[in-house]
Amino acid sequence: MNIRQMNDTIVALATAPAIGAIGVIRLSGDDAIKICNKVFNGKNLEKQKTHTIHFGTIIDENEAVIDEVLASVFVSPKSYTKENVVEISCHGSPYIQQKIIEIFIKNGARMANPGEFTMRAFLNGQMDLSQAEAVADLIASDSSISHDLAMKQMRGGFSKKIAVLREELIKFASLIELELDFGEEDVEFANRKELKERITHIQSTIDQLVQSFKMGNVIKNGISTVIAGRPNAGKSTLLNALLNEDRAIVSEIAGTTRDTIEEKLIINGLQFRLIDTAGIREATDAIEAIGVSKTMEKIQSSAILVYVFDVIATPPETVKADITELSREGLTIIAVANKMDLNPYTKQEWYVNEALPLENIVTTSAINEMNIAYLKEKLASVATYGNLIQDQSIVTNSRHYEALEGANQSLSAALNGMSQGVTSDFVAIDIRRSTYYLGLITGEISTDDLLDRIFRDFCIGK
Repeated sequence: MNIRQMNDTIVALATAPAIGAIGVIRLSGDDAIKICNKVFNGKNLEKQKTHTIHFGTIIDENEAVIDEVLASVFVSPKSYTKENVVEISCHGSPYIQQKIIEIFIKNGARMANPGEFTMRAFLNGQMDLSQAEAVADLIASDSSISHDLAMKQMRGGFSKKIAVLREELIKFASLIELELDFGEEDVEFANRKELKERITHIQSTIDQLVQSFKMGNVIKNGISTVIAGRPNAGKSTLLNALLNEDRAIVSEIAGTTRDTIEEKLIINGLQFRLIDTAGIREATDAIEAIGVSKTMEKIQSSAILVYVFDVIATPPETVKADITELSREGLTIIAVANKMDLNPYTKQEWYVNEALPLENIVTTSAINEMNIAYLKEKLASVATYGNLIQDQSIVTNSRHYEALEGANQSLSAALNGMSQGVTSDFVAIDIRRSTYYLGLITGEISTDDLLDRIFRDFCIGK
């Protein structure tokens, strides 16, 4: 996106491009109100107060009425972009929407680039860069927790924490640099003991944010959860019970599931991507072999494995062997002892091993939906590590994660330098570098390439 185009007046459809009751077309720029007023038959929009709505019609060059609309006027700087903005609410016909946009373009506007409205809001000081990115996260949110996190970031909670850390580091870097002007007098403006303590404290805060990214990524993108086990263990029945609908085919014939089935499930505001897989066994034909191979691939890339076994047909030794073979670092395994209605005397303790603690064994009868609610609570608990996240600052953006890692490494270099007695100018460079990385998060430091990369994935009307 060419920053030099920021003086243009832009237009785009702000609602989904589909048939509906209404559609909203947004214009932003110095001439937004003027351009709209040329084709708006009603009140003179250039003489109206900000945040007012006016009924009228949009006409073409032949003065033919295209649609009856409502024009919402927002006068600079009291708008989303801090520019003059007009939003036209028209009927939800794709033809009408496209026709109105064409009329605005003929009268001096141009089509907006992806995310250009939000980019202008950032460039005009309406929000910082992390808040702008939260706008896209808010639009994409599909669970209550991802929505809450996006709202908190958009309101500046995360930005304020970063700003405080950055300001403190800038202060210390400035004091160290001031010492260089008095090098011959051996003056120390920045107490080294205090500086080390503050850097250690700042690193502790950054570490917490870095560690939160794992949880943040889960919340933002959903938790990949594979349901696996031996044939006829009741995997598909369990999936249907969790979803409360007949999504997977259930049969007594072993190997019914030949391919993976993926569905979304919201538990306590968290989104789980449930994947029902083919039974793990020696395949009897080429097609089943492909299904078993896909099962193993899905397990390798998942965050949670729900291992389902039949308490009648599968002895504890087999369960333990399967769990040991399937376990890997970073994979949480929940074992579901299914068909408990057929053998209620089964003990959870029989299946415990190094890879499977007692608390991760859940007894169920999927066909009777026994303990399904408890299994859902268990999934939510292991996904969030049992933590309450409402009041935490959680990193959900990989760009922020990388910047925090860079800041942390720079601070470690500063501490190491002070321990080895390096000169003040090198310590100051390391601290300044850490402020650079923190500035990348909020946009104090930005480039055209960075902004292009961030906003190109936004929808056109935002």
